[in-house]
Amino acid sequence: MYALKQQWRRGILVLLLAGATLQLSQAGYLFAKAELAQLFIASAWQQTLRGKQRVKPWRWADTWPVARLQMSSRTIDENLYVLAGASGSSLAFGPGHITGTTLPGGHGNIIIGGHRDTHFNFLAEVKLSDELRLQAPNGRWHHYRVDAINIRDIQAGPLQVNPNAEQLQLISCYPFNALKTGGPLRYIVTANKI
Repeated sequence: MYALKQQWRRGILVLLLAGATLQLSQAGYLFAKAELAQLFIASAWQQTLRGKQRVKPWRWADTWPVARLQMSSRTIDENLYVLAGASGSSLAFGPGHITGTTLPGGHGNIIIGGHRDTHFNFLAEVKLSDELRLQAPNGRWHHYRVDAINIRDIQAGPLQVNPNAEQLQLISCYPFNALKTGGPLRYIVTANKI
């Protein structure tokens, strides 16, 4: 009887170890996939800077890099590639340019969205008067200063955009530490061109 209990315990222990190994390997796979994707996106951006248009980071991608966003301060050091469109598949790999707003490098209001728990988690630490840099596909850098940080309920209607403003708006879900995704609140950082 004692030997049978020991075999059961060993069997359960082996199953638990196998399950833990499987979970860790899946997490490692996702991390490696995300890191590799960033290398492909960076390569596509370099080709864009050399004059190619709509360079997809991999053959089956439904997006391509349209800008590079940087922010450096005492607490923040971000270097992100902005992808075309803000669909779920694009936002999985980086922040996305909202279709219908001014393209990076153009004159007007540029809106970029990103997930609060990945690429745009740094927005929680952005302060008024912080500076952002946005590189356009022609290689030129545009500088912006944060002038407003707002929280908005999207159920109150669409965001009012001034198409003549020389602004960069970064939008993410809010609150940053929410356990449930997809709530109605958005965190909006507005930076004016300097």
